[in-house]
Amino acid sequence: MDGTLHNAERDREAERWHYHPKGPVPLNPLFSWPPRPAAVLRWYRGAWMEITSLTLCFLLALAIYAWMLPPLAEMAEFRPGWMLQVWLANLLPQATVAGGLHWWLYMRKGQGMQKKFDKRDLSRGNGTFTFKNQVWDNIWWTLGSAITVATAYQWGIYWLMANGWVPVVTFAEAPVWCAVWMLFIPMWSGLHFYWVHRLEHHPRLYKHVHAVHHRNVNIGPWSGISNHWYENLLYFTTYFIHLIVPSHPLHLAFHAMFQQISPVLSHSGFERVIAKETEAAKAGDFFHQLHHRYFECNYGTSEIPFDKWFGTYHDGSAAATERTRAFKKQMYTR
Repeated sequence: MDGTLHNAERDREAERWHYHPKGPVPLNPLFSWPPRPAAVLRWYRGAWMEITSLTLCFLLALAIYAWMLPPLAEMAEFRPGWMLQVWLANLLPQATVAGGLHWWLYMRKGQGMQKKFDKRDLSRGNGTFTFKNQVWDNIWWTLGSAITVATAYQWGIYWLMANGWVPVVTFAEAPVWCAVWMLFIPMWSGLHFYWVHRLEHHPRLYKHVHAVHHRNVNIGPWSGISNHWYENLLYFTTYFIHLIVPSHPLHLAFHAMFQQISPVLSHSGFERVIAKETEAAKAGDFFHQLHHRYFECNYGTSEIPFDKWFGTYHDGSAAATERTRAFKKQMYTR
C-alpha cells in the first residue's frame, strides 16, 4: 500500500514534466549505511567509464595542459602573453561545449524532445532577461562575468605556483598523491558548492545576486555559469584550495574545466545526448533541474548528500514538492 501511494505521488509530479526519470533521484551510495560496495563501484564506473562531465572535463584539461598552457616557469611574472593563453584556455572550451550543445539540442533540435525534462523552449522576448533573450543573457553573464572572474583567479594561482609561494607537486615526485587528488577534486567542488550556494539563497543575497542565475527556471547549456559578478567571486573561490593543498598545474586545469564545463551539461535540460538513436553521453542532472524549478531544495550535488542530511532533498516526488513549497513559504515570510 505504501509503495502504491508513493508511486501515485511520483506520477503526480511526473505530470509537471515532459520527461521525468523513474524512481527517486539517485544519490552517491558511498555515504549509504550499511555500506553498498557494489553500488559504489557502479556509481563511479558510470562517472568515469562513460562520456560524462567528469571524463569530458578531464580530457579537456589534458588537451589544455598539453597545447594551451605555457610552462609554469613562464608565469612567474604577469605578462600579457601567458595571461592571454589562460583566458583562451577558459573561453574556447566554454564557447565550444556550450555553443555546440545548444546548437544540437535547441537550434538543430537533433534529438527533438527525447529525454528533455521541461516541456517549454528557452525564452525570447522576455524582459526578465538581459537583451530580452534568455540565450543572449546567459552568454553575456557566462563569457563576460564568469570566465573573467575564473581567469583572474587562475592567473593569481598560477603566478603563486610559479614563484614557489604555494605547495606544488609533480607527477614524477608523487604519482599516487597526484592521482588521488585528481579523483577528489570533484568531491571538493561539491562540498564547496553546497555551502556557497546555501549562502546565496539567503533572501537578501538571493534578491540582489543569485536571482540572475535563477532567471533560468527552464535551463539550457548556456545557463550553467550564467551568474552575477558577485556570485562568481564566491563560486570560483573553490580554486583557492590549491593555495593550501599540494597541486600540479594539471590539477588546476582539471578543476577549472570541471567547475566551468560540467554545469553546461548539468544545465542542458536533457538527461542524455542522443545521436542517431544512440545515447552518446550523460548530460542533464534532474537533481539540479528540480532546484531550478522549485528553488529551495537540492542546493548541492548528488555527489555528497548534504541535502538529505539537512532536510532539503527533493527526490522527484510530489510529496517532496509540497515539502519544498512549504519550506520556501516559511523562509520568505518569517
